[in-house]
Amino acid sequence: MLEEQDWKLLDLLQQDARLSNQELADRVGLSASSCWRRVRALEEAGVIRAYRAELDASRAGLGFHAILHLTLTRHSREIVDRFTAEVMRHDEVLDCYATTGAMDYHLRVQCRDLDAFNAFMERTLFRLDGIAQVQTHLVLRHVKSRGNLPRP
Repeated sequence: MLEEQDWKLLDLLQQDARLSNQELADRVGLSASSCWRRVRALEEAGVIRAYRAELDASRAGLGFHAILHLTLTRHSREIVDRFTAEVMRHDEVLDCYATTGAMDYHLRVQCRDLDAFNAFMERTLFRLDGIAQVQTHLVLRHVKSRGNLPRP
């Protein structure tokens, strides 16, 4: 169970992972060594999985963004394993969720443009056996992106 100071550290790191240990310690009211130990423990426990830079996709040349909803023909281990392995191989797929409901998987895909997206679809999903249906929804604009995790 995370303590209040752990959540304060996590909130700060989610906002700016480049804060120095001393800055974190000052903002949370801990000594630098105690702060370092807490952050290290959160990393070792897997609560903090990674530190990354957040990029602007369109400024990086990736202006095409879509959400794909997929249904499989069957849920055999072979089809599911083949599908997930293919998804993992492609950098265009930013997120993939297996869900309940009418559709089996939801993918968030980012590409340079429509031609690049079409090429991605032709060389991946359209060639995979076991996909019954794909619905593509183009993202018109971001309304909210990557908020901090809420506290339980």
